[in-house]
Amino acid sequence: MDREVPSPSVAVRGWDEQLRARGYRVTPQRQLVLEAVARLDHATPEEIGAQVQQTARGVNISTIYRTLELLEQLGMVTHTHLGHGAPTYHLASHADHVHLVCRDCGRITEIGPDAIRPLITALDERHGFETDVGHLTVFGRCQECRPR
Repeated sequence: MDREVPSPSVAVRGWDEQLRARGYRVTPQRQLVLEAVARLDHATPEEIGAQVQQTARGVNISTIYRTLELLEQLGMVTHTHLGHGAPTYHLASHADHVHLVCRDCGRITEIGPDAIRPLITALDERHGFETDVGHLTVFGRCQECRPR
């Protein structure tokens, strides 16, 4: 990634208050999943599960999926599709970016929405289309792979 990712403790600060305020219990599994999402940044449920199981072996993949679904419903995490496989999850507070995915090496680069502002504006003005930047992924070849 080209973006600096905050430490998990900084990234998930206040998560327990957010859950309690919405009537949900604060569980160790939820904390571990949220910390894994913050630490891994753009991770599949299986990758998140592997990270969680390093600390809590008894947490199974169905718990990971249910927890990710809840955290997404609550607006704490979001997912995107960076290819044909499983979705990848990251903190919703870091979702305002476009993903550039190199088809050759798999590198993922994040750019701010300002880089594509003319496209966003054109889609809105010409088609009345509101772009969901957090789910926008552009596939191509990165600078290093391009000369090949």
